[in-house]
Amino acid sequence: MRDAVVIGAGPNGLAAAIRLAEAGRSVLVLEAADAPGGAVRTQELTLPGFRHDTFSSVYPASAASPVFARMPLAAHGLEWVHPAAPYAHPLPDGEAKLLYRGLDETAASLGGRDGENWVAFVRPFLDNFEAVRATMLSGFPPVGGPVKLLAGAGPLRLLDFTRMLPGSAVGLGKRLFADGGSQAWLYGAAMHGDTPPDGAGSGIAAFYLNLLGHAVGWPSPRGGAERLTDALVAYFRSLGGEVRCGVRVTRVLSAGGRVTGVASDDERFPARTVVADLMPRALMAMTDFPGWYRTALKTFVPGAATVKVDWALDGPIPWTNDLVGGAGTVHVAGGREEFMRSVAQAHDGLADLPFLLLGQQSVADPSRAPEGKHTAWAYTHGPQAGVDWAASTPLVAERMEEQVERFAPGFRDRILARHVLGPADLQARNPNLVGGDVGGGSYRLRQVVFRPLPKLSPYSTPLKGLFIGSAATFPGGAVHGVPGDAAARAALKQSR
Repeated sequence: MRDAVVIGAGPNGLAAAIRLAEAGRSVLVLEAADAPGGAVRTQELTLPGFRHDTFSSVYPASAASPVFARMPLAAHGLEWVHPAAPYAHPLPDGEAKLLYRGLDETAASLGGRDGENWVAFVRPFLDNFEAVRATMLSGFPPVGGPVKLLAGAGPLRLLDFTRMLPGSAVGLGKRLFADGGSQAWLYGAAMHGDTPPDGAGSGIAAFYLNLLGHAVGWPSPRGGAERLTDALVAYFRSLGGEVRCGVRVTRVLSAGGRVTGVASDDERFPARTVVADLMPRALMAMTDFPGWYRTALKTFVPGAATVKVDWALDGPIPWTNDLVGGAGTVHVAGGREEFMRSVAQAHDGLADLPFLLLGQQSVADPSRAPEGKHTAWAYTHGPQAGVDWAASTPLVAERMEEQVERFAPGFRDRILARHVLGPADLQARNPNLVGGDVGGGSYRLRQVVFRPLPKLSPYSTPLKGLFIGSAATFPGGAVHGVPGDAAARAALKQSR
């Protein structure tokens, strides 16, 4: 009988396990895959020596995470690499707008009054970043952050922040910028989720990711994403924890309304507490929940489907604008009008010129590829239903390369090999990526705050001793460990 079993060795599962182990609990983490990490893995997907991040790759939320900040991850081998600019947005005329860590450099890139407006709007939030972080990267309910923001920045800035929650990136862009290129630059950050720039809730997403760029940057682990996983696992094991891979949990065991452990097809693992780093429907399939809770969990909506392409390259991407080559992330979408047309097309089908979120980590981290060579990746979104993704994925990958070629003529000539993952491929590699949803569920307005359902403690379940600590719970996706840590803290509170 262990004190706790954690289902899933993704960053949230490991964060939960670490919190429990730090409290002196005996903890076992069970992972169905052949290695820990969940969506934080690095593999040679194309050619030997080319290290690709299979799923996620850029980690501003990790760098800002209060959960990871209190862990000695650097002592266990984690080193962050910062590119010259967090991201770039190339435009059709050869211009480009860039987010830099410095406000002045970003203002110069945006230009003129647009740059001045950005600095005036962002500086009070940057000066009170701890309050914003306490709001966006804390367990539910996030009460302390708004109180700190009110005290530090005043009621007008708190009102500005509150207005962004239901607002759109389009509305915020029109408010701040006169230039369509600056507006498109802002919209790109919103597209890291599934809410379109003109959708409710996209305003806070766009603003927050840009603010993170100024406050902590958009870094990646040196050597690949899995270095973050390695550090989390090493710290957990130093606390006496155990990780077992290749064990697929199929059943949560209970008696008398209380959890008693979990089981695979071959083995039982008795435990007083279980924390599940799982999506709601996966947890439902293995647990006897009462009807009202099952009904509520069924309303949880997954995010958009994703197609991801990794490339092994014979050299850096030959961007028309040289400044784009120094950015760790590139939002490939063009100007405002074509950007919005692409988003509209992708809502129900395939975009002719898809929006791409592209990463080029080997520019700042040469350890990702053989000398003189480079890696790059890109993904684009589409609808969960209405598209035959198995048949359409090759076409989407072709259009993705065409889109890069528009802003980097000669890109295709540098491709040595490619690796394509469609929505079903992503889910097969990680069952939490339901239908290719890489964000842990939709971020349309009804699911921004109340995740996975409206509940004062979204981490606890009706089965005493069972908690859910995945990206489906507040504050949601990105790699920061907050849901897992919050679930573990709820478990410790209940056990006391």
